[in-house]
Amino acid sequence: MQEKRQGAFTTGEYRNVFAELGYAPEEIQKKVEDTFQTMFYGPEDQRLYHPQGEDLGCFVDTGNNDCRTEGMSYAMMMCVQLDKKEEFDRLWRWSKKYLEHQKGKYKGYFAWHAHMDGAWIDGGPAPDGEEYFAMALFFASHRWGDGEAPLDYSRQAKELLHICVHKGENGEEGDPMWDPETRQIKFIPESPYTDPSYHLPHFYELFALWAKEEDRPFWREATKASREHLKRACHPVTGLAPECAYFDGRPWTIGLRDWYFSDAYRVPANIGMDALWFGQQDWSAGCTEKLQRFFCEQVPNHDYRVYRLDGTALDRRALHPIAITATNAEAALANDSAYAEECVRLFWETPLRLGVRRYYDNCLYLFALLALSGNYRIYFPKNQ
Repeated sequence: MQEKRQGAFTTGEYRNVFAELGYAPEEIQKKVEDTFQTMFYGPEDQRLYHPQGEDLGCFVDTGNNDCRTEGMSYAMMMCVQLDKKEEFDRLWRWSKKYLEHQKGKYKGYFAWHAHMDGAWIDGGPAPDGEEYFAMALFFASHRWGDGEAPLDYSRQAKELLHICVHKGENGEEGDPMWDPETRQIKFIPESPYTDPSYHLPHFYELFALWAKEEDRPFWREATKASREHLKRACHPVTGLAPECAYFDGRPWTIGLRDWYFSDAYRVPANIGMDALWFGQQDWSAGCTEKLQRFFCEQVPNHDYRVYRLDGTALDRRALHPIAITATNAEAALANDSAYAEECVRLFWETPLRLGVRRYYDNCLYLFALLALSGNYRIYFPKNQ
C-alpha cells in the first residue's frame, strides 16, 4: 500500500498538484490571479464583488440576486489567501454592519442573506457562514495583524466561535450552532440534523489551537466527530454524500435532502482540504477515489445529473456542473490514483462559468484552484 502523504501542518509544504502534472508554474499563477480578477473586478456580467462607498463591499449570489454569509465569508477566505486586505476589510465591515444580529435569540450570529443594500431577506443564520468567517478572521490576524474594531480579527473570531458553541447556556435565549452532545455542526441552530458539507475538520483542528482557551477541548472533540461523520455519511461504493444527514451519518430523507446535489458537492473538496493540511488517511483516500471513479467511469461526457447516493442518475440535470468538476479535482488532494489525475486535468481545461448561475460554481472553482496550486494555506500566528 502506498504511504499516505503528510499534511502541510506538519511539513510546512503545500502541494502544487498542477505542477506535479507538468503545468508551468507561471501559467498556474496566472490562472489563479486571472480568476480572482474576473470574479472581483471583471465585467459586470462576470464579477461577483461590488465595492460600496469608502470602506464597504459585498459579494453577490447572482443566481438569487442576494448577499449571503456563505458568499461573504468565502470571499473573505479568498482575499486572505491572496493577500487582498482592502477587499477583505470591506467585506467584513459590510457583514458586521448589515448582517450581524444585535439582540434577540440570534445575537452575535449573522443573518444568512440580504439584499445588496443590506435589507434582510431572512434573518436566520446559516452555520457554514460563521465557521468560514471565523477561520478567515484568524488567518487575517496572523497575516496582517489586528487593528481597531471591527478589524480586531482574532478577538472577533474567538467571540464568534464562543457564541456558536455556548448560545443558550445559563438561561440565555437561543440555540448553539454545534450540537452539544455529538459535537457536530447543525444545518441551522434549531435543527436536529446536520449538513455533511458544513463539516470542516481541518478548520476545527486550528480552532482547537486558537479559540478561547476554555473552548479548545470542544474543538478537539468536534474535529474527531466531524471526521467520523464524513466517513459514515459518504456512500461505501460511490463516495457520494447527501445534502443533509442525521448526526449518525444516515441521509436526512425529509425534503429530498438525501440526494447528491448542490450542497453536497463541497464534501469531496473538504475531504481534500483536510488531507492537504493534516494528511491523507486510508478512509479519505478510499472515499475520494470511489467518488472520482464514479464520475470518470459512469458519467458519460460529463453530463452531470442529480444522483441518489448509490449512483442512480435522476432525470434532472445538475444545477452547478462546474462545481462538480472543481470539487472532483480538489478531492485529488486526498488520493493519488489515476482517477485523481484525470479529474485535475479536466478541471484545468474547464473555464469559469458564465451566466446568472455562476456564483456557486465559480466560488468552488477558485477554492479548488487555490488548493491544487499550493495557494490555500494555513497562516499561523507570528510567534507560533
